[in-house]
Amino acid sequence: MVHKKARSSKKKTTAKKVVKKAPTPARTVAPVAEPVTAVQPTEPAVVETPTAAKPAAPAAPKTRTSTRKTTSTRKKPASAAKKPAPVAEEPTPVVEETAPVVEEVAPVVEETTPVVEETAPVVEETTPVVEEVAPVVGETAPVVEEAAPVAEEPAPVVEEAAPVAEEPAPVVEETTPVVEEAAPAEEEPAPVEEETAPSVEEDVSPVVEEVKPMYEMSNLPRRSIAFIGSECHPFVKTGGLGDVMYALPRQLVKLNCDVRVILPRYACIPQKFQEKMEYRGEFYMDLGNTGRNYYVGIMEYVCDGVVYDFIDNQEFFSTGNPYTNLVDDIPKYCFFSKAALAALNYLNWIPDIVHCHDWQAGLVPVYLRTLFKDSPVGHARSILTIHNLRFQGIYNIPTIRYWSGLPNEVFQMGALKDGYQDANMLKGGIAYADRVTTVSGTYAGEIQTAEYGEHLEGHLRYHSGKLRGIVNGIDYDMWNPATDPALAEHYDLGNVLDHKMANKLALQKELGLEQDEGKFVIGLISRLTNQKGLDLVSSIIPMVLDGNTQVVVLGTGDREYEDTFRYYESAHRGTFCACIQYDEARAHRIYAGADALLVPSRFEPCGLTQLNAMHYGTLPIVRETGGLKDTVEPYNTFTGDGNGFTFDRYDAGLLLDAINRAKTLYFTNRYHWDEVVQRDMAKDVSWENSARQYKNLYLELTQW
Repeated sequence: MVHKKARSSKKKTTAKKVVKKAPTPARTVAPVAEPVTAVQPTEPAVVETPTAAKPAAPAAPKTRTSTRKTTSTRKKPASAAKKPAPVAEEPTPVVEETAPVVEEVAPVVEETTPVVEETAPVVEETTPVVEEVAPVVGETAPVVEEAAPVAEEPAPVVEEAAPVAEEPAPVVEETTPVVEEAAPAEEEPAPVEEETAPSVEEDVSPVVEEVKPMYEMSNLPRRSIAFIGSECHPFVKTGGLGDVMYALPRQLVKLNCDVRVILPRYACIPQKFQEKMEYRGEFYMDLGNTGRNYYVGIMEYVCDGVVYDFIDNQEFFSTGNPYTNLVDDIPKYCFFSKAALAALNYLNWIPDIVHCHDWQAGLVPVYLRTLFKDSPVGHARSILTIHNLRFQGIYNIPTIRYWSGLPNEVFQMGALKDGYQDANMLKGGIAYADRVTTVSGTYAGEIQTAEYGEHLEGHLRYHSGKLRGIVNGIDYDMWNPATDPALAEHYDLGNVLDHKMANKLALQKELGLEQDEGKFVIGLISRLTNQKGLDLVSSIIPMVLDGNTQVVVLGTGDREYEDTFRYYESAHRGTFCACIQYDEARAHRIYAGADALLVPSRFEPCGLTQLNAMHYGTLPIVRETGGLKDTVEPYNTFTGDGNGFTFDRYDAGLLLDAINRAKTLYFTNRYHWDEVVQRDMAKDVSWENSARQYKNLYLELTQW
């Protein structure tokens, strides 16, 4: 009942919120103060409204010339808007002065009115105009009282009100349906923008950027989502899951979602966050067939509109590393999955959606449909996101049954059972979740094949109807070359060609490489594992280092790759640098200082390094797999299209060819190289679009 009331109140207040924020989009149009007084003495013209509705059409051919003229009028100072009250006492001379302005501006009203009908963003800007023009028709005097306090900024209302005095009938007839058709226009904003761009190219674009946050918060349906996962930046992070658990909830808050992130309270969480956590309560919970009740504490931390709830139990979360081995991890995450749902019931915060991530939270959908189905949280719908199918949480059935306490029917071949005697926690989550998502569209298709399915391809094909692929994004607050504190010089799309070179020289100096602007610098930032294609890289390094190329490697992982790269550093001092460590700040400097970034993965569910590189003006060299294929378009020598360099088959020779194609363009056609750099920086790789797709998925699951 709590959620229904919240939604009904939201609908009643939507229109009011738009009116209050109307001054913000008004800045895009310069004020014209004189037409205010022309509105007041026009009450007699209202009587003829029903008969004068259609004659406005012949004025359409003049739209282009009148638009240019009104652009010049926008440059009048805003202070002129403060004179409406004294001029109102003598309306006759003002009408004579503004008459020519009314004749020229009138066509603009006729052209911009249909634009309001089609585009959702413009509806928000013009909605205040509709609401304030309506009183002008019936009661002109109150309009002066309402406009007076807002006279400094809402100039667009005044400017568009002038034509009402000349031809009020078309305005009344056109604006009434605008309010009725505004809501359905929200569903397909993209095609509308393409149609209207030619007519309002100069005015609509900036307005859309300014109005978007207000539009999102006031018009999108509200949903509550509980994120359940094993890691989240900045508390604990070992890979891309930590970035997603941090960035996606923050973006969903901007889309009018109520979000809680539930995490284990590891001992390795930095003390500065531990100190800011607030105690929210505690309870005891039975676990599996252990015959014991386990302590569950709830510590809370709030940041950027997201509530982070940490499940506290020192018996399970006292180790420094979140992942140790399956013998310890299976009991740990059985406890965490059940405790997370029990904590939601304890807090009396029942979400619409429970969004869980990877095998560590794979039992959450199973618990929802079995042990918690009759509890309040059992009414929530569930989504399971697969970040890397290789890790599934497989162990013998007796052990997982002992720690989970799940009924025997879930340990069947169609659910948790894997092979003859094992249980697969991720497989069970796929079977019981309402929707399953992966972190790119291509990867969603790949995991249904034997090559990438990790022995779950048949199970995933069976559940393909609820499988979706939504590519990840990056957080522009964390990854922004214009504000990044780790960089030697800041830059953005407008000055990347002037300042990126300074970051290259600073990187060369920091890593002991030969400082030379003419060198082609290749970066590689990765976990040093076989998945990342490092066997291909190590086999071609001697051929890549041709005297004009430098290579920088950053990461930790398998011992064989760490030793291989250390050898190349000692053999090619000043040309090859191996940073066998995890250093977030240095990673930022490599993104900014390198010319190209290498991502030759054997498989890649999404990949964030290529997105970071593009946003920093560094061109990616990638293999066409998973999210790499979805986000990097190969450069076309003939047309100049594309934003990176790719190769398809997993082959060292093809990787070397892709590197050579990149070097050829860099050394022989720097103009086109710089074009691709700017194209990559202009590309939107933020979480905004991805978060919208997740929000649509939530709405699809919770239709009422």
